[in-house]
Amino acid sequence: MANHSSADKRNRQRIKRTLRNRSAKTAVRGVVKQVRAALANGDKNAASTALATATSALDSAVTKGVMHRKTASRSISRLTKAVEAAKKA
Repeated sequence: MANHSSADKRNRQRIKRTLRNRSAKTAVRGVVKQVRAALANGDKNAASTALATATSALDSAVTKGVMHRKTASRSISRLTKAVEAAKKA
């Protein structure tokens, strides 16, 4: 329980931020999962489309401060590499 009004406000802000960040993280995980599922099914066109959506979602998460830029960059790189390997195979 907060003892000061400023501490109470900080707690309210924390709750709002947590919900916003959780929503963004969940959305990112969902689109990344779609790319991996398309790759597992061998659907190259769906994987390419999902990769574009995932890249956009990851970049958006970085802009919002939900995810570190290098973490997103690493994820994008690995997904792109996997999709390109699937296209060649």
